[in-house]
Amino acid sequence: MSMGMDASTVSRETLDALRAYHELLLKWNSRINLVSKSSIDDVWQRHIWDSAQIVDCAEDVKTWVDLGSGGGLPGLVVAIMAKVADPNWKTILVESDQRKAAFLRTVIRELSLNARVIVDRIETVAPLRADVVSARALADLSVLLSFAHRHLSPQGTALFMKGQSWEKEVSSAQETWSFDLKAHKSKTSPTAAILEIKEIQRV
Repeated sequence: MSMGMDASTVSRETLDALRAYHELLLKWNSRINLVSKSSIDDVWQRHIWDSAQIVDCAEDVKTWVDLGSGGGLPGLVVAIMAKVADPNWKTILVESDQRKAAFLRTVIRELSLNARVIVDRIETVAPLRADVVSARALADLSVLLSFAHRHLSPQGTALFMKGQSWEKEVSSAQETWSFDLKAHKSKTSPTAAILEIKEIQRV
């Protein structure tokens, strides 16, 4: 998938599921704000393919936890990709907003995804010991690292999707955290990155 993500890079089954998710997202977005109105016309590139690329950064996943899932980006997209990739892969979506959680549960049910929703605040959920923790457009990196520290297994990997100021966030986070970092250039936005982070420890 090195040339970016589009309909030609996923299986027919996955594409059909992503289309069904897209339809549900548009339907619900008129009632609750899942994605910004300004990006609604470009949902595939801005949100769906952007989220799909994160799956390439992970391997040997049994439990993937998506924090602050909102409209399911990247969590539901990950669960859709996982359905074909590995039926044993479980995705857990943590979302404190009841209405957004209702949307997430509807998609999981309608698309028969191996996923569940926890409706609670990230910092009060009991540690989930995940192989992968992800987040997109949720919080500053320092805050995300505290969430990952709580919910990752010791060998786990955090995958955080960050915009153009990601290097500044990394420098700032290094004042309170030590971690191994590999930055993957985003395939959908030239200034953005997926931060692959391991060995998270408080300084």
